[in-house]
Amino acid sequence: MSRPIIVFDLDGTLIDTAPDLLDSLNHSLAAGGVPQTDATGFRSFLGHGGRVMIERAYAAQQKLLPVDEHDRLFALFLDHYGENIPGRSQPYPGVLDALDRFAAAGFLLAVCTNKTEKFARRLLDALDISRRFATITGQDTFAFRKPDPRHLTETIAQAGGNPERAVMVGDSRTDIDTAKAAGIPVVAVDFGYTDRHVREFEPSRIISHYDELTVGLAEGLIAATRA
Repeated sequence: MSRPIIVFDLDGTLIDTAPDLLDSLNHSLAAGGVPQTDATGFRSFLGHGGRVMIERAYAAQQKLLPVDEHDRLFALFLDHYGENIPGRSQPYPGVLDALDRFAAAGFLLAVCTNKTEKFARRLLDALDISRRFATITGQDTFAFRKPDPRHLTETIAQAGGNPERAVMVGDSRTDIDTAKAAGIPVVAVDFGYTDRHVREFEPSRIISHYDELTVGLAEGLIAATRA
């Protein structure tokens, strides 16, 4: 029988990257000659990548964003973000202990993120935790990305797991919709990057700290799915 697997989203789920994403967004906005945003307003721009963050920041200020300018600012965003990894980004409290628990229980661990694979790996390498994961996939690993369920199921396959013995952990509607479409139970953290509470998207479970993400919880969700 294949080992069970737990698959994590990255930004807003495993790692709090908001401080560095905000810095890179403001770097891009300054280059565009528009007012920068603060940490409070920034939260409503998160969850869909740098290009969407720039678009939402412009829309919030009712400013036009031509395609060529959007492309230029996104390139600046990527350059600034990549040059400053890991910056101030850190794992959320309890993450490392949770990874240890699941590894000790025989679970495979994987990351499935809409960050580019290059940046995801660079970040996890810089934080010295990439070795914990059987695979790390990003928005450009396959020809599809979340919320396409194949991004999740192919991540599981690449890690050597089985979707019938899998759990997803994420922080957004994208993660929840992806897991549901794949027929995989999903645990949502309520401290991540979404402008609506995750309960509205009806995940299998909600946790407020990684101490609540137990092996028993994951095994129970897998058993309930197969019943």
